[in-house]
This record gives sequence, C-alpha cells and structure tokens, in this order.
Amino acid sequence: MAAQKKLQGVVAATVTPMTQDGEINLSVIGQYVDYLINEQGVKNVFVNGTTGEGLSLSVQERKQLAEEWVTKGKDKLDYVIIHVGAFSLPEAKGLAKHAAEIGADGIAVIAPSFFKQVKKDALVAFLRDVASEAPGIPFYYYHIPPLTGIKINAEELLNGMIEQIPTFKGVKFSDKDLLDFGQCVKKNDRGQFVLLYGVDEQLLGALAMGATGAVGSTYNYLGKANNSMLEAFANGDLSLAQKYQALALQRPKQS
Repeated sequence: MAAQKKLQGVVAATVTPMTQDGEINLSVIGQYVDYLINEQGVKNVFVNGTTGEGLSLSVQERKQLAEEWVTKGKDKLDYVIIHVGAFSLPEAKGLAKHAAEIGADGIAVIAPSFFKQVKKDALVAFLRDVASEAPGIPFYYYHIPPLTGIKINAEELLNGMIEQIPTFKGVKFSDKDLLDFGQCVKKNDRGQFVLLYGVDEQLLGALAMGATGAVGSTYNYLGKANNSMLEAFANGDLSLAQKYQALALQRPKQS
C-alpha cells in the first residue's frame, strides 16, 4: 500500500456487510475491494466509520473488519484508513494500536460524545492520547458535529492538533458549516495537511473552497462519477462538474 502518497481524491466510507444472523460477513470483503477498484475507480477506504456503524460494533468485530480490509486491500488499495474512535479512551487506544500493528495506512478518531460539554483542550488531549498508540501512521480528526453534538469548530482544534500530535495529517470534515471549513483552509495555506470533505451533496462547493479530497458513503456507488467531477473541476469545466454533482442530489423515485 502506498502510504507515502498524500491522501486525496475520493475515499469510500465502507458499509459493514452482515449475514442473515446479524454477524459481520467477512467473506465478501475481497469482492468489495475489487468492486470499488474495478467498477468505481476508488482505491481509498474509510473503515468502521459512521456508514460502517463502527460505534455499534463490538471491539472484536471492529478489529476483525480492520484486519480483513487491510489484508484484502494489500497491493490493491492505496489507503485503508481505520476509524478507531470510541466513547472509552482505553478502547480507542487499543483500536489505534491494533490498526498500526496490522498495517493500516492511517487512523481516524471521532470526538467522544456521550457527555456534550467537552472543552477544546480536553478533546485535543483525548485525540493526542489515542494517536500516540499509533506513532508510525497518519492521524486524521473525524469532525462530525451533527452526530456527536460537539460544537467545537474544527478550526479551533487545528492549532492544538498540529502542536501536540506529531502524526496529524488532516481532517475528515463532515459538516455543512462552510465558514468553519473555510477557516481550516486558510490555516492550510502551505498544504501541510489534507482537508477531506464529508458531505457528499456539497462536495463541489467544498472543492471551490479548497477541499483536497472527500470521504463519503455515496462513493461506494457513485465513485466513478465523483472522480469525473474532481477531474472536471481540476480542468476548470464547472458546467460538467455541476452535472456530476447533481447525481448525488437525486432523490429516489417513490414506488
């Protein structure tokens, strides 16, 4: 896996396949990898996140999924990012250490959110402690206040993460607050970290503001179209890029 390359472009937030009995179905992960690469042109994945219902799985299930994605993605995928966030600091640290040991290309951490009155410095300390268990691989902060209820702006956390987390490489920004996102872009004037936008329906607007890539669920089945949108945007063809963005805005037809 090409962990030396900067993470950019489209990243599929993977679903967790289950059997009829409610067990995780590891047997289809290899097919899943091939489908993403061959059918969608997607070579980066984000495992055990919101789309994969990571926080609803047991620690053992999360580890098994992480291992299977890393194993089946070896020499095929460019990046396998494992989300290791948890309400429990020891659990998050254990998942981070495990991800590093199995050869993941990076880890991501969501803010613990059972108690909402989290202070900025305390959140940075939590993220730092988790990241310290995987000192050899990139760390990404998973910012998703609509689900966590933690209203600290990502921009407010950047300085602390840059200063205290040596492996900090970027933010998965899953919020519609483009003002906050724009402030993050402003702090990234040297391109020292990546800004991966996580609201699929607004990706084109985020690209215009300075997003360097995207993580989302629709890239599982609209990866090819979104790769084309990124290419059209890079080539200055805004009209074509808008057409591709419109695919993510289509509502399913009522039967």
